[in-house]
Amino acid sequence: MADHAVSDDPDVQAQLDRLWSLSPGADILGLERITRLLERLGDPHRALPPVFHVAGTNGKGSTCAFLRAAMEADGKNVHVFTSPHLVRFNERIRIAGQLIDNAKLARYLERVLDIAEGVNASFFEVTTAAAFLAFAEHRADACIIEVGLGGRLDATNVIVDPVVCGIAQLGIDHQAFLGDTLALIAAEKAGIAKAGAPLVTQRYPDLLEPIMTAAVTQAGTQWIGQGDGWDAAVYRDRLHYRDAHGRIDTPLPRLAGAHQVHNAALAVAMLRHQHVVPLSDAALKAAPLWAQWPARLQRLERGPLLAPLPPRTDTWLDGGHNAAAGEAIAAYFTPERLEGRKLHLVVGMLSNKDIDAFLAPFAGIVGHIHALPVPGHDHHPADRFAAIANQWGIGCTAHEGPDAAILAMASLAEPPAKLLMGGSLYLAGQILRLNGQLPD
Repeated sequence: MADHAVSDDPDVQAQLDRLWSLSPGADILGLERITRLLERLGDPHRALPPVFHVAGTNGKGSTCAFLRAAMEADGKNVHVFTSPHLVRFNERIRIAGQLIDNAKLARYLERVLDIAEGVNASFFEVTTAAAFLAFAEHRADACIIEVGLGGRLDATNVIVDPVVCGIAQLGIDHQAFLGDTLALIAAEKAGIAKAGAPLVTQRYPDLLEPIMTAAVTQAGTQWIGQGDGWDAAVYRDRLHYRDAHGRIDTPLPRLAGAHQVHNAALAVAMLRHQHVVPLSDAALKAAPLWAQWPARLQRLERGPLLAPLPPRTDTWLDGGHNAAAGEAIAAYFTPERLEGRKLHLVVGMLSNKDIDAFLAPFAGIVGHIHALPVPGHDHHPADRFAAIANQWGIGCTAHEGPDAAILAMASLAEPPAKLLMGGSLYLAGQILRLNGQLPD
């Protein structure tokens, strides 16, 4: 799963070119290579600010956004490492609240690559080492680290002493790496558990209880799952949270979708089950409104890409690409929100994603599919989308890119009033770039 990262900055691009020439070109899970890299750098991962480590099939990035929002609402400086980026590689590394600038990014990549010969490190491993080096050399009150892939063998799992670990929603994805059952995937995610760091999770099916219990027993910590050690529910347009420490209610998340309530609640649970980074209740209540996470049911502005459409067109963007994401996204489009209309779905998906499972929840709410390629990646051809559209009794049109799709819709006698774009985070990044909405 190559990242195909590019940069407008020549110094950053020079280091990315070096990285491509040295890396194996594919993800190879394991901790041996990242450990060797970090040893050569002086083990910066052992000098990080207090670490909040977050895994999950879906929702881990949003959980990180809620964690960051809560801490920053309390006046704290926070380092953040997330992946993938949408438009600019810099989005992966946030130093004390700010996206890493090009000069620092080039310098840290160079320092890692200068000592990387013979390690055969992957793209993600080099990026992780660069982030940890930057975080160790800049002061902050906390450090939020998102797992890249899985957990147990993910490069971020070299972290030795996080203050708390969290796992968001579990689902079927990345089967070639993690296994093709929920139990196998859960075991990989739970591999981030560490001694002394509570493992806080969302609510899972009963069949996963032995797996989670075994993981925390082996790690020497405790599992604090939703419905056991904590719980949360929506009541009268507020999120009501409770645990052994007491109760708190917060506004509902500004991020769209009912699933974001679960991610916000997980972030609150993680913050309340650690004792290294104190936070006020006021900060916890501010977090749902402060958190931002682009390409997750994001309402797009009327930028250059969307300008040809009628002014009142409602356009959403989401990079979700698996079955659980499809269910969550489709559930957002209630009859009230659609106002009696059908969605036009502009979609492209990587070839290793289950297109049928992702699209199934949209049956009945989509009136036309616009199929796109995902540039630089193996992707599902347009006829796969056409076959599904045929099953639903609707039309499907293939386009060369998002701009061509928008122009084609704008030329219709009745342009769509409701539009959803996405199916891939790589495609979402292209759409944000074309529309002039760069994540900041």
